[in-house]
Amino acid sequence: MAEGLSTTLVSNWLNTLRAAGAAYGPITTYAQLHTANPGAAGTTAVSVGSTTRSVFTFAASSSGSALALTGTNPSWTNGGTSETITHLSIWSASTSGTFLFSVALSASKAWSSADTFTTTALGLSLGAQAS
Repeated sequence: MAEGLSTTLVSNWLNTLRAAGAAYGPITTYAQLHTANPGAAGTTAVSVGSTTRSVFTFAASSSGSALALTGTNPSWTNGGTSETITHLSIWSASTSGTFLFSVALSASKAWSSADTFTTTALGLSLGAQAS
């Protein structure tokens, strides 16, 4: 699977459109670091340096604009390994929860013991909109 929306998230959104359920969206989202594509379940290649999910806060979308990261920048501290971070997965909970989507970093980041990795930007937009 390439990076993108999870089948669970898409199915819930589509079911909302056909009035089969309430609008779907987690109240809080969490990001996890990966050393390769997280895969369809979001669980492949989780970073060994930090397995913690950090809170992500998105500003509200308006007029069809993309979601954008807002508030405190999420960060992680490497607990004792050297690896290269390449992807993020976004979840509905700090543990377990529902995998929502994954993204590749614009550039891979070498990450060593005691280094801090801080995300300063993350945007999400959907394809073309009717105008």
